[in-house]
Amino acid sequence: MSQTPRLLTHYHEKARPALAEEFGFTNPHQIPAITKVVINVGVGEANKNQKLLDSVIEELEMITGQKAVTTRARKSISNFSLREGMPVGASVTLRSTRMYEFLDRLVSVAIPRVRDFRGLATRSFDGRGNYTMGVKEQIIFPEIEYDRVNKVHGLDITIVTSATRDDVGLSLLRNMGFPFRGETPVIIGDAA
Repeated sequence: MSQTPRLLTHYHEKARPALAEEFGFTNPHQIPAITKVVINVGVGEANKNQKLLDSVIEELEMITGQKAVTTRARKSISNFSLREGMPVGASVTLRSTRMYEFLDRLVSVAIPRVRDFRGLATRSFDGRGNYTMGVKEQIIFPEIEYDRVNKVHGLDITIVTSATRDDVGLSLLRNMGFPFRGETPVIIGDAA
């Protein structure tokens, strides 16, 4: 039997009670949770360089521990030499245990490795409690070997929550240890 992720334990023991107290939730089903995490990489040169797309997919699989799906163009755009159905990137949707393990590595290992990091922006919520952040370089993840990288690229990480408002979503992520600008982040468990 696998071990419960550290971040999931923190959510149940610390974050849920804090959210219930802060917003006055009486029903346990009102307390928001993270439902999924979507990691997306756009590769503009995928139609010209198939090896670049393959390396992006391989790196995404190493970062997430799950098979990546190739995203394809929905429309033809002649200015970009793009035809409908051409590969344009890759994405992975994480849920359950893998999601919590990925978020734990993101918050405690990858984000602190960003050069000149001052905190995450609080304005990146979508109005329904979901948070999207961009990472400029995939090499902040420890799974990526810098010497084997063909091209440095960015990726978008969307954290989908069951919160219906941005302030509730912000409080959820704050309680889960996300380092927002001008705030001291919550420490998650022991540094094991």
